[in-house]
Amino acid sequence: MIEAATAKAGGKPLAQRFLVVEDSSEVAELLTQHLADLARELVVVRDGEEALRAAQRTRFDLIVLDLMLPGVSGLDICRSLRAAGDTTPILILTARATELDRIVGLEYGADDYVIKPFSVLELVARVKALLRRIGTPHSAAVDRDRQPVRFGDFVLDPRSRELLRGQRRIPLTAKEFDLLYLLAANPGRVYSRSQLLDLVWGYAEGIYEHTVNSHINRLRAKIETDPSAPAVIETVWGVGYRLSLRLAS
Repeated sequence: MIEAATAKAGGKPLAQRFLVVEDSSEVAELLTQHLADLARELVVVRDGEEALRAAQRTRFDLIVLDLMLPGVSGLDICRSLRAAGDTTPILILTARATELDRIVGLEYGADDYVIKPFSVLELVARVKALLRRIGTPHSAAVDRDRQPVRFGDFVLDPRSRELLRGQRRIPLTAKEFDLLYLLAANPGRVYSRSQLLDLVWGYAEGIYEHTVNSHINRLRAKIETDPSAPAVIETVWGVGYRLSLRLAS
C-alpha cells in the first residue's frame, strides 16, 4: 500500500516528490517527519514489489530505499531502475552488520548510504547533499555558468547534465555526472578519495571511501572501452584518480 502526504514546508522545497521505501512503521514515520520539509510530496511504500511499481510509473526526485524488504529486495530495486536508465538519486538504508550489502548497493547504482541505526541529522544532511545540485535555482545557475567539457570523443554538458559520445547519450546519475565533470574539467589532476568525497558529496570520512570507488567503477563501465584496463579515468596507485591528460581538448 502507498501512503502519500503533502509537505507543508515553510520555504521552497529542494525537490518535489520523494519515494520512501521502508517496511518498519516506526522508521517510516521517522523518515516522514524529518523529510517532510524538503519535499512537497512524500510517498511511503512498505513492500519491495509495490515500491518497484511506484518508481516505474511515477517520476521521483529522490528515493530513500531500505535494503531489507519483503518481496523484491532493495538491491534488486536499485539494479532494476539503473538497468532501465532511471537516474533518480537513491539513498540506501542498511544495517551496520551488512557491509557487503552497502558495497553491493553502491555497485548496483545507489548514490549514497546511511547505516542503521542512523542519526537523523546525518540522514537529512545526506539527503540535502544529494539534492543540492538537483532542481534548485542556485544549482541551475551554477550549471548555466559552467561550460561543456570535451575529452576524447565525449562531450559533458552541465546545462543539460548529459554525457554524449557522438550522437549517443550515456545516462549518468547526479553524482556520476558531478564526479566525472570534476575530473574532466581538470584533466591530469589527481584527486584523492577524501578530496572527491569533500568536493562532490560534501563530506570526507574514510569509512565512506567505498562510495568513491563504486562510482568510479560504474563510470568506467559506462565510458571505458575496456573497464579492466581504463584509459579515460586512471588510477594513481596510493593517491587517487585522474582523467587522462591524453584526452584533454
